[in-house]
Amino acid sequence: MKLNYYSQTDSLYIDLSERPSVESREISEGVVLDYDAEGNLVGIDIDNASRKVDLKKLTFNKLPGIIQTNSA
Repeated sequence: MKLNYYSQTDSLYIDLSERPSVESREISEGVVLDYDAEGNLVGIDIDNASRKVDLKKLTFNKLPGIIQTNSA
């Protein structure tokens, strides 16, 4: 899973899978879910993210695996 924030557009994309999306559905204003060909959720796009989510703090609880950070 990858979280990518784009400050130029104030959008946050949460990449849940490496599979390509073939369908997108806006579930509320500025929040779009992306699905693969089999109907699995593969990504979440949030426009105006700084107004919808707290971008200053990210908390991980008991995640199995490696946590990598890249900052701009």
